[in-house]
Formats: sequence, C-alpha cells, structure tokens
Amino acid sequence: MSIIKAIASFLAGLVGSMGFGGGGILIIYLVIFENLPQVKSQGINLAFFVPCAVISTVIYTVKKQIKYKEIYPVILGGCIGALFAGFLLKSLKTEYLSYAFAVFLIITGILTFFSGKKKKSDKK
Repeated sequence: MSIIKAIASFLAGLVGSMGFGGGGILIIYLVIFENLPQVKSQGINLAFFVPCAVISTVIYTVKKQIKYKEIYPVILGGCIGALFAGFLLKSLKTEYLSYAFAVFLIITGILTFFSGKKKKSDKK
C-alpha cells in the first residue's frame, strides 16, 4: 500500500467517524488518483463506511452522546433514502452521477461556508 493510499484512508476514516462526510474524501481520492469509476468508488465507500460507523457508534454510546429515541426517524429516513437511491442508480448514467456528486459537494461547501459562526455562550 502506498503512503498516499494510507493517508487518504486514514483521513476518510477520521473525518467520517466525526460525522463530517469522510466519504467525500475517499470517493474523490478513488476517482482522481486511482482512476476508478464513480459508481465503483461509491460502492467501496459504502463498504469502508460500515466498520467506521460501528466503531464510532460504540465510542459515542460509551460516552453517552447518542439519544437513541431521537434518532429513530433519522434511521428510518436514511433507510428509505438508501433504497430509493439504489433503485435510481440502476437507471442513471455514470456521468450524471459524477455531476450530481460534484453539485452536492459544492452546495454543501457553500452552505457550510455561509452558515455563520455560532454565538459563544457566556461562561462564568
């Protein structure tokens, strides 16, 4: 394994475990540096995500930072969205998927940039 692969994998796992979308890093790396098709890169990302998510969930559960009663609607919505996207991908050309992913990253970046800073609470 090259040092670049190790760094990309480490960063994707680290960022993904913090909930910041490490898949973006991994998919971009696989498409640009490994010349893999977008669809294959997203499949690899899904396989990569599962162990990272399990480890992160265990850590956050031990720290009592997960409110399971509040996340059930999110889980349900995510599963429905994943099923819908899976069926949609069968009829979508790879080039359109690449454009959609690029637009998603740009919109996410813009929204994050312009979301503003959170107000600091007064600590005494």
